[in-house]
Amino acid sequence: MKIFCGRANPTTGSVEWLEEDEHYDYHQEIARSSYADMLHDKDRNIKYYQGIRAAVSRVKDRGQKALVLDIGTGTGLLSMMAVTAGADFCYAVEVFKPMADAAVKIVEKNGFSNKIKVINKHSTEVTVGPDGDMPCRANILITELFDTELIGEGALPSYEHAHRHLVQGDCEAVPHRATVYAQLVESRRMWSWNKLFPIRVQTSLGEQIIVPPMELERCPGAPSVYDIQLNQVSPTDFTVLSDVLPMFSVDFSKQVSSSAACHSRQFEPLASGQAQVVLSWWDIEMDPEGKIRCTMAPFWAHTDPQELQWRDHWMQCVYFLPQEEPIVQGSALCLVAHHDDYCVWYSLQRTSPKKNGRFHPARPVCDCQAHLLWNRPRFGEINDQDRTDQYVQALRTVLKPDSVCLCVSDGSLLSVLAHYLGAEQVLTIESSAASHRLMKKIFKANHLEDKINIIAKRPESLTSADLEGKKHALDFRESKEAEPHPLWEYPCRSLSEPQQILTFDFREPVPSQSICAEGSIELRRPGRSHGAVLWMEYHLTPDSTISTGLLKPAEDKGYCCWNSHCKQAVYFFSTTLDPRAPLGGPQTVSYAVEFHPCTGDVTLDFTLSDALGDGC
Repeated sequence: MKIFCGRANPTTGSVEWLEEDEHYDYHQEIARSSYADMLHDKDRNIKYYQGIRAAVSRVKDRGQKALVLDIGTGTGLLSMMAVTAGADFCYAVEVFKPMADAAVKIVEKNGFSNKIKVINKHSTEVTVGPDGDMPCRANILITELFDTELIGEGALPSYEHAHRHLVQGDCEAVPHRATVYAQLVESRRMWSWNKLFPIRVQTSLGEQIIVPPMELERCPGAPSVYDIQLNQVSPTDFTVLSDVLPMFSVDFSKQVSSSAACHSRQFEPLASGQAQVVLSWWDIEMDPEGKIRCTMAPFWAHTDPQELQWRDHWMQCVYFLPQEEPIVQGSALCLVAHHDDYCVWYSLQRTSPKKNGRFHPARPVCDCQAHLLWNRPRFGEINDQDRTDQYVQALRTVLKPDSVCLCVSDGSLLSVLAHYLGAEQVLTIESSAASHRLMKKIFKANHLEDKINIIAKRPESLTSADLEGKKHALDFRESKEAEPHPLWEYPCRSLSEPQQILTFDFREPVPSQSICAEGSIELRRPGRSHGAVLWMEYHLTPDSTISTGLLKPAEDKGYCCWNSHCKQAVYFFSTTLDPRAPLGGPQTVSYAVEFHPCTGDVTLDFTLSDALGDGC
């Protein structure tokens, strides 16, 4: 069996898929997944157990045996909850073999093997009958197939099949019901994650403006949701244009349909403005009465903000309307939620689709290439005028009238900056078809198609003929030892001062030997240390630096301000230091870092200790 494993670049956030064979050790893949966060979600676990216990009681009260089907069992936790709550037997379905194997061991370790059968199949392949995986249909259906978007992990098709083939017609379902909520907002910051804004460049000849092509203006964008910790977004970054609207609900105890559908909600705007973004979340009710409820609502829509549960496996959604639309306070509109079997998207209409028969089942598709090339943090980075100004200042210090510039970065606008600032010749490497097409559109919109030369090759494939005898730089690969995380979404404190680990001088040839660094970092603030964070600082000039991590020194208590356009590389410790231990020791983190120029890989090793050491 071959499985694709995702690897994310900590700097760009792009995901590359690597094929692994049946001998691959998947323990690290499981550790990197959301299993741990789900298992530590106390609110989720309590609500699930309460819902399961109530469902078992209702079945028992009818004089029936409680037969449970748990689809997507993972570690087997919900199945073990069901047996603990009095279920007679549980069929735990898990398609991912390494996880199913783990569930078998966990179930056995906890003494439930006689009442839980782990089935290593996709639920659509489970058979029912005397010789089947299940002797008869179940009367309790338990699932946790939800992602931040609710339906993105295939919940609807799985429920549809289960009701038709695996459970009884009057089955109990936990959760019983889900409701999706939406709120329309105006937000220049969030809109900058989806559209290219005009970019201003101050030159010796006056101001130049890089304008986006019309294709980017008209493009409806990518269909994928942007999942985010909305609680970490400042309320000053958006203007609320509507109340919180319940868009649609799914009753999991009845036959579920995965067919495309739309749901319209009429509302009167709370303020006039530009409708741009839909914020969305969901809640699940574990029982028919709706007394046991688990919600993903952000703090301003939460019934009790003090009871907010931190969770990273379920967050909130940001959707972008196909185009921004002006709206007027008090003038009624319809917000429409569309969905197919895996994806949700939104549109704004003047009248209800039910009244005029309009229906838009097709999900939005990017036809401008930008949404295929740039992820949403990258859009925000390119639209950051302060960042552009820093690059302009840096380029001014090195450019001369006879400068020949080579831009090595798919989809970068640095080539345009170099041209506007007076470089004699500008070449840009666009190795992907998407970046090649996009940059041609941008150059044409700005009348630069004859000013900047595009080289459609990968950097390692360049020859001196391509560059007219000039040399090129290394194409860096990602680290496989740290995980990329957007730390601006995570409340965290720094326990040490930043420390320089490795330095690369791009003015010098790339070294042929590995570059190693060893040392230790002293922890100066009390707290539980969970990991080490790494980022790059690009020194454009002696006076100009762009950081992909901390934007300013941490406050006295260690609270951090992280670059929101970039993900930082996080190396998680397997153990943590006791936060109550005195710092007089002092406590330290020893590190050993090695950069391999031939591959671009960085290997890391961090070790917690209670006294200064000599490194790893």
